[in-house]
Amino acid sequence: MDRADRPQKTAMIIARRIISDIEREGLRPGDRLPPERVMLEQYQVGRGTLRESLRYLELSGALSIKPGPGGGPTVQKPDGSHLMTGLGLLLQFEESPFGTIVEARVGLEPLMARMAAEHRTEEHRRVLAESVQQMEKHLDDLEAFLAANRRFHNTIAWASGNALFGYLVDAMDGVFVGAGVGVAYSERLRSRVLADDVAILTAIADGDPAAAEGAMRAHVAQWTAYLRENFPGELSRPIAWNVMR
Repeated sequence: MDRADRPQKTAMIIARRIISDIEREGLRPGDRLPPERVMLEQYQVGRGTLRESLRYLELSGALSIKPGPGGGPTVQKPDGSHLMTGLGLLLQFEESPFGTIVEARVGLEPLMARMAAEHRTEEHRRVLAESVQQMEKHLDDLEAFLAANRRFHNTIAWASGNALFGYLVDAMDGVFVGAGVGVAYSERLRSRVLADDVAILTAIADGDPAAAEGAMRAHVAQWTAYLRENFPGELSRPIAWNVMR
């Protein structure tokens, strides 16, 4: 039986209704849902089913649940970490190596850069420029440099105007970094990455889609070649959801 043909669990149906009601009522992150007794009457289900529904939404990142008096479910906005968890688990069951993520980024990031040049805002330009400044400042500090570089690429994904790209890069980055992939970046390589990022930033800030795409394509191709030459074992290592942080 295909997944689409399986009957939905009552708890999942109620979870979907809760999300529909949150949207219909215009609730925002931080807003609280009604007390349990009210929701039991509203949705006409047992306590166990309602709690299963709420727990599912909590695991999905749509709610946070505080136990005890004065607690209860509160609306929150899911982030890329929830997609990261699901993506990592799916890729582990497919026995996919970490190289899968590298290949996906090589294919997607040039398009994201092109779209960012078309849709970027002043805030995006500010954050990208600030990220480049931080990379330049911390060339001798690997951890700080890589954090600024991740911020640079994540900002480009969100600047594309396509939220899926933003969440996807957040998730792929989380899988790669969270699993502790052992990739070292020499200071010489960091200088080269910085120069690439300056070229990408310039093209995006100038609103030049073709130049932004070309600069990103050259950058990710160089990054991939470096990884394949120096860390083939890491790229072929299977993704393991259970060791992700």
